[in-house]
Amino acid sequence: MILETIAAQKRGEAKGLFSLCSSNPFVLEAGFRQAAQDGTSVCIEATSNQVDQFGGYSGLTPAQFVARVHEMAVAADFPVARVIIGGDHLGPNAWRQLDSCTAMKHSVDLVHACVAAGYTKIHLDASMPCADDMRNGQPYMETHTAAERTAELCKAAEAAHAAKPSGATPPLYVVGTEVPRPGGAQAGSSGVEVTRVVDAEETITLTREAFRKRGLERAWERVVAVVVQPGVEFGDADLFAYDSARARKLSTMIAHEPRLVFEAHSTDYQTETALRQMVQDHFAILKVGPWLTFAVREAIFALAMMEDELLGMRPGLTRSGIREALDAAMLHKPEYWDKYYRGNEATRLFARKYSYSDRSRYYWTAPAVQESLARLLANLAGGLPLPLLSQYLPEQYHAVVNGTLPNDPNNLILHRIMGVTGIYARACRHGA
Repeated sequence: MILETIAAQKRGEAKGLFSLCSSNPFVLEAGFRQAAQDGTSVCIEATSNQVDQFGGYSGLTPAQFVARVHEMAVAADFPVARVIIGGDHLGPNAWRQLDSCTAMKHSVDLVHACVAAGYTKIHLDASMPCADDMRNGQPYMETHTAAERTAELCKAAEAAHAAKPSGATPPLYVVGTEVPRPGGAQAGSSGVEVTRVVDAEETITLTREAFRKRGLERAWERVVAVVVQPGVEFGDADLFAYDSARARKLSTMIAHEPRLVFEAHSTDYQTETALRQMVQDHFAILKVGPWLTFAVREAIFALAMMEDELLGMRPGLTRSGIREALDAAMLHKPEYWDKYYRGNEATRLFARKYSYSDRSRYYWTAPAVQESLARLLANLAGGLPLPLLSQYLPEQYHAVVNGTLPNDPNNLILHRIMGVTGIYARACRHGA
């Protein structure tokens, strides 16, 4: 599917591919449903801090992540052969506080483990400075150094692929990185700088040369995309919309590359029109993550509000307290949100619940949150009264009334997520 998308782009067709950057079970099931509906493959990616050889914040190694995704595909009756698994920002990101030698050793091991496990879309990103990458006392990374390290990571990926059985699908590569750093813009940002053409060209030139020096010419032929910043981002409550005019020079530049397109990160919350225009402008691979779990959170909070309304109407109903459980988990382990959310306590409380950055996505696997969620779903398993559904989930209400959606909490959550995946599918011309 990836190569077909690149080929279509080079024929002048506005075809794209969107990638789900999430391990949330609701998101993955919604992704399988969307792909089944459109008759396409589904691309699922794990970030380098989410899944690594030590378990990452998800607790999963690459092999365990692949196994879990495949198990979920089978459970959803979706063909495993149509599941593309990728790694996002594979490199020193998780170990940048260490010296570059140590961080790169971990990075090489990570990339090797990902390819060995079955990842076939590999974003190699060595752009972040490590503890000893300094200039004038400040963290600094030379572009040529990043290119050399990227090639070292590719060498590890190629070695892992060479060790696999004959006929195994070789990995496709994505290089480069966006600014600002991954994770969403900080609150109060006034704008996002579009990558300069000269910088994109330098990344391609230096990385190609670094590959050549290591005898990786054939691997370079499988580099399909370059990550740049097209000017889209989001903060806690801010959204920086795509402006085609600002990205025109970039778009023109990549159109002349025979095998390359751009990959755009942080495309969450853009309008369908904007996403369509990005695909038209050769940002052919669109990454989406927080918007998906934002939709999960929206649906679950709506269900919790309906649960409150039903207290006293359904004998034996014990309130789940899911919203309180989620916030308690975030307060108990603040490292995944504390440095991202600014302001006084009221502002930070609001952000923990409603921020576009959706740092709450890190906490759905907490045992207490899982227990509360299970109680919520059990409490509402008999379906919701239609007037209540109309009040809190109006889009899902119409689908239920029209007979296209079962009135149960799991399907309501999945339908809400597919409101997002459907936008991306249409923008990429899936099913068109």
